[in-house]
Amino acid sequence: MCLAIPGKIKSIEMQYDGKVRMAKVLFGGITKEASLEMLPDADIDDYVLVHVGVAISKVDEEEAQKTFKYLEEIGELGDLTDVDEYLPKTN
Repeated sequence: MCLAIPGKIKSIEMQYDGKVRMAKVLFGGITKEASLEMLPDADIDDYVLVHVGVAISKVDEEEAQKTFKYLEEIGELGDLTDVDEYLPKTN
């Protein structure tokens, strides 16, 4: 099974001699890099689904929360910590 994990873009920079747009994406208490090449319109504070280091689609906060909670329920979050802190607050 392939999983895409929702994360929030914290910063964006050009890497590899200015050829690849990369983001620092926050997943719970862990920040990882992900390529934004498939999502040229992605911006800081957007939520994206990341699969093997590539952001493959944008999602809204509600969808990110649902996906993250589901992954937590089925035990697929691995090393991610502070999940409750990551999830958007519900009203």
